Amino acid sequence: MTDSEDTKTQGSLTRLLDIMRRLRDPASGCPWDREQSFASIAPYTIEEAYEVAEAIARGEPAALEAELGDLLFQVVFHAQMGAERQWFDFASIADAIAGKLTTRHPHVFADARIDSAAEQNRAWEEHKARERAARTHGGASELADVPLALPALSRAAKLGKRAGRVGFDWPDAGGVRAKIEEELRETDEAANTARRAEELGDLLFAAANWARHLDVDPEEALRLANAKFERRFRAMEELAASRQLALQSLTPADWDTLWNEVKSREKTAPGGVQ
Repeated sequence: MTDSEDTKTQGSLTRLLDIMRRLRDPASGCPWDREQSFASIAPYTIEEAYEVAEAIARGEPAALEAELGDLLFQVVFHAQMGAERQWFDFASIADAIAGKLTTRHPHVFADARIDSAAEQNRAWEEHKARERAARTHGGASELADVPLALPALSRAAKLGKRAGRVGFDWPDAGGVRAKIEEELRETDEAANTARRAEELGDLLFAAANWARHLDVDPEEALRLANAKFERRFRAMEELAASRQLALQSLTPADWDTLWNEVKSREKTAPGGVQ
């Protein structure tokens, strides 16, 4: 980063932090912003993170820039509330993450040597485990600090990964697949809604960890499946409209025909999925 770029960045951050202070000013600030708390803002923070992911998935740089700005504002909002309580501020947040990144990358900022991404992942997880143990004097659960607010599929895979670090895991992807078949049978045999919900939960947990063993992010896989379903359903709606067919009047066979036609068109389109 050049000196002029560094100056521009500092100026932009200073302006943003000043805007946040003015919004929270007890006398002249915005009533809505003044009333917010960490708890009330947390859902917006999560929502903005999802909107960043959506902009990335759409491949829209302008949207990504805007959503990253919204997410940065959430960090600034939390920082201002922390400063008001004399807990922390934006500078201490930035210093903390800078220190953490430096410590966790000794192959970049010190003399350690790491030759692959896989080796770096192992070193990163080992370092995080040591940090957890230090914070709790060695008494922390292996499952400590897996965020409750994570999407359930992502959290299931992360819980499985953490347990696997101490040996509680399926030996391979085939072992998880067998567990999925077992959970399918138990779901079929469930006698009531409560039992079906429990067994379906076990099935989804196993599926998330099957994805982990296959080196697939289950949340991303489901996000892509959702997008594919939405794309194909919209295409079916367009086909039905072009043929003056009322959706409510379509039979299961009609829907099946439209679905297969849409799939066929996708496969034969340039760059289509084969």
